[in-house]
Parts: sequence; structure tokens; C-alpha cells
Amino acid sequence: METDARIYIAGHRGMVGSTLVRLLQAKGYRNLLYRTSQELDLRDSRQVEQFFAETNPEYVLIAAAKVGGILANSSFPAEFLYENLAIQTNLIHQAYLHRVKKLLLLGSSCIYPRDCPQPIREEYLLTGPLEPTNEWYAIAKIAGIKMCQAYRRQYGCDFIAAMPTNLYGSNDNFDLATAHVLPALIRRFHEAKQTGELPTLWGSGSPRREFLHVDDCAEACLVLMERHSGEDIVNVGAGQDIPIAELAVLVAEAVGYNGEIRWDRTKPDGTPRKLLDSRRIAAMGWAPRLSLREGIGGTYRWYVEHKRY
Repeated sequence: METDARIYIAGHRGMVGSTLVRLLQAKGYRNLLYRTSQELDLRDSRQVEQFFAETNPEYVLIAAAKVGGILANSSFPAEFLYENLAIQTNLIHQAYLHRVKKLLLLGSSCIYPRDCPQPIREEYLLTGPLEPTNEWYAIAKIAGIKMCQAYRRQYGCDFIAAMPTNLYGSNDNFDLATAHVLPALIRRFHEAKQTGELPTLWGSGSPRREFLHVDDCAEACLVLMERHSGEDIVNVGAGQDIPIAELAVLVAEAVGYNGEIRWDRTKPDGTPRKLLDSRRIAAMGWAPRLSLREGIGGTYRWYVEHKRY
């Protein structure tokens, strides 16, 4: 991408989008486009059409999505399906109509079947049933992938899709009603340290998860924009996973919580294991830089500095 190119970052206030903005600015890109949700409702096709007509972006990075953990997905299935479908559909179609040079759709590792072989290769998509606790979000993201592929086949659009593993880092969501597991653990242990109350965590702690710092994910996005073009989706992962129980211990250490940890086994665990095979992007020269311990420490420092609950 040319440093003076018009680059639209959808979802620039979110964790991934805000990191992309910082990274692009640091690399000298000086013509970045973004709008708040109050300025531009991405679910509204007319507003999105007007935005593209007025700004004529050359590159589009789709980091906008309605996201959340198991509780949010289970509580609001219609919203997770409709809003994500609407956002993707409007952005991808207008990118085609306005001849965007390249578009990157960020998906999620939850698109893969619940019980597929580990580590998860890109070709395992649609080979089995999805995890019920997040199938609404997954179905929407799969539709976005297929839309990128369809527009490439029919119209020759250079639209690509990346599937990050579980992301965390600065500007994460720490609302316990909608947060993913790692930021939720940070908040629970922080509050437990302050109040002295024992934290109760969902599930058994046995499921294994892979975690990637958002800074590394943003770097991967730029690598893909520069070096990848094709229908194939691309996994973006750290290359190793960890049981949730061990993750909880790491987070407790970073926060400075030394008390007991209780597990509520009546709550769902979700998918037993999700480890991505990221050899495809590794062959392009990308590799994560931040260790999990280092990333958790930095995320907790950001939380303490920026969040007040």
C-alpha cells in the first residue's frame, strides 16, 4: 500500500482497529479514513454507500464487528447474526462498487468445527458442526468469507480474509457481560484483589486456548495486505495453546492476586481445544513477537491506567 493511499479502517475504536491505526501511523501512512458508529452506522446500507461515494477509499480493513464471549453470544444470538452480516455485506459490496484495490476481512477461529483435528488448518472450514455457544457469530463470519471469495470469483476483486485466534491487548473489552476470557480474568482478579472476595470462574478450566496479542495481529494484517492475494483464508495464531486453568494462574500472577480460584462446573466450557495451524502466514515471513506472559502484563497495566470500574 502506498503511504499516501486512502485507507479505511472500519472499527477503528475497537481493539484491533485502534491498533491498526497506531501501526499505520507509525509506518508513515498519512491518509487514514475512519468514522465513529455515531457518524456512520455500518448496518445501514445507505450510509455506507454515501461514505464510500464521498471518500473513495483505495484499501479497506474490516475490523468492525459485534463481538463477545460465551455469555454474550448465548444471550443475543439474533444481534450477533444480523449485525455482523449487515456490517460485512454493506462494506464488501460497496468496496466492489467503488473499485477498492484491496480489502481484508478479519474473521475468527470460531468459524471452524467444534471437534476438528488440531492444530486447525484452513481447509477444515465447513467440515463439521460448529460450537453451539458461538455459532451465530461464526455463521456470520463464514458468510463474510464466502462473500469475499464470491466477489473475487465473479468480479475479480482482490478481497482476502484472515482468521485470528483469540486476541487480547490494549483497548480490550473488560465488561464482564460481554468480555472474552482473558480480559474477563484480568478484571475478576483485579477486583478480587481489591475486595478480598473469591473469584468464581466459568467451567472446569480444562479447555485449551491460543492467545495472540493484538499488536502481533495488526502486524500480520499488514503482511497479508502486502504479500497475500487469493481465495484461501489465512490463519493468524501464536502457535501454542494453554489450558484456561493455567491461563488463570498467569493472569493472577500479573495482577498480584494470591487468593483461591474457584470454578463453576455448571457453566459451559465451550470448544475443548482451538489451536490454529498458522504455517501459511509464517511462510510469508510473519511471526508473533510478544510472549503470553509479557502480553498479559502489558494488558493489565493498560487496564489499570485506562479503566475505572
